Amino acid sequence: MLLKRLLPFLLSCLLSIPLLASAAEPREVDWLDLLPAEDYQAMLDMPELDHGNGPDANGDFTTSLRQDDNSLPEVMYSTRVVAAMDQQQIRIGGYPVPIESDAAGRYTQFFLVPYAGACIHVPPPPPNQIILVDYPAGIDLSDIYQPLLVEGLLQVAQTSNALADASYQLKAAQVTLYDGP
Repeated sequence: MLLKRLLPFLLSCLLSIPLLASAAEPREVDWLDLLPAEDYQAMLDMPELDHGNGPDANGDFTTSLRQDDNSLPEVMYSTRVVAAMDQQQIRIGGYPVPIESDAAGRYTQFFLVPYAGACIHVPPPPPNQIILVDYPAGIDLSDIYQPLLVEGLLQVAQTSNALADASYQLKAAQVTLYDGP
């Protein structure tokens, strides 16, 4: 009699285990996963760009992720997104561009970009290759050339500030230094 009452409960528990396991594990994504197919093709078809990683005519380095002119192919300004990425738990590697820190000096907000030194390279990545990361726990970003592995909830959301435009936001649950494969 007890077994007969417990059987539906035990069966539902067993059936829910795979669902719980898949919900807990974030999906590993690549930067190309954030590009719509038309932008991916446009980047493949684009001529090589000068990344001008030296000083400008005044001896200054660019310190912004913003594209100041409109001379590049349209895809370099693209805010188009992959809608299916919205509300996905993901894990992605990238490089930080610090924005805000807490009282202890740990960065709680930063942009994540696909390549190191994006804030001093021209041209910067397009907005659909920039993720605004909110990480309330904060992380010490003493070296912006050290790649990070960021896990959390990705949202399709346009953000604009003085430093950059971003097409994605990520509410980070965990940020660690990336050690490589």
